[in-house]
Amino acid sequence: MAEGREPGHNRGVAETPESPLYEAVPISAAPATLPRPALPGNVVVRGGVDELIDAMAPDLLFQAKACVRTFGDFHLALSGGTTPEPFYRRLMYDPNYRDLPWKRTHLWVVDERCVPEDDERSNFKMIHETIVTHSDIPREQVHPMRAMAPDADAVYEQELRDILGWREKGHDRLDFVLLGMGSDGHTASLFPRSPALMARDRLVVKNAGPNVTPPDRLTMTFELLNASRFIGVMVTGEKKKATVQRVVNAAASAGPGGVADLPILGVRPL
Repeated sequence: MAEGREPGHNRGVAETPESPLYEAVPISAAPATLPRPALPGNVVVRGGVDELIDAMAPDLLFQAKACVRTFGDFHLALSGGTTPEPFYRRLMYDPNYRDLPWKRTHLWVVDERCVPEDDERSNFKMIHETIVTHSDIPREQVHPMRAMAPDADAVYEQELRDILGWREKGHDRLDFVLLGMGSDGHTASLFPRSPALMARDRLVVKNAGPNVTPPDRLTMTFELLNASRFIGVMVTGEKKKATVQRVVNAAASAGPGGVADLPILGVRPL
């Protein structure tokens, strides 16, 4: 990828339309032998996780370096779970990504379970052990969700507003967000028919109730996610195949239910 280009608006599964200010980063097409889901934009398909990471990691490096050049820093929001863990490990040991600008990076968490930070279910625990302890990112630029606090959602939202607020108006947003997709179509901790799907004018909310897989969650909202400069949606595994087909069918038909039944459809970058 050519140096000197500005950060773009993309999704890892579907590339978003270009904005007037930022040119989209080209992503290579899927091999002809692999079927491409009929989703909007540029869909990246690879035969294995390592090959998928080969396609994803250069985008992260490009965005990080371009944002540091343009804004002086890079705001990265990561998801937990088993799907992205190999990606995070690759960033730590692959020499191709040694010049990721961790010292200029602010690391955010997309969502969190309401458990202590040393709990094995904690998203931040995995991110901390995989990235934070093995990079030179300044600890004051690492922003875990203190999910056990009673006002954790409001505190995290204010932290985002305060730190992103140092940027020029219009650029006060996350630069790169990595999302996944559950077999039920959820992304972040935005589950089908859950209260957080209805959040308005909020950046972070608590999500609880019978439609939320326990324990209760803290999650970024679509308002914050869709304002991000770049969104990557990483989906792997045979068990997600049927869900991808549901997303394809829903995107084609625009039938009833929509985001309420398949929250991943709510990822619609601005």
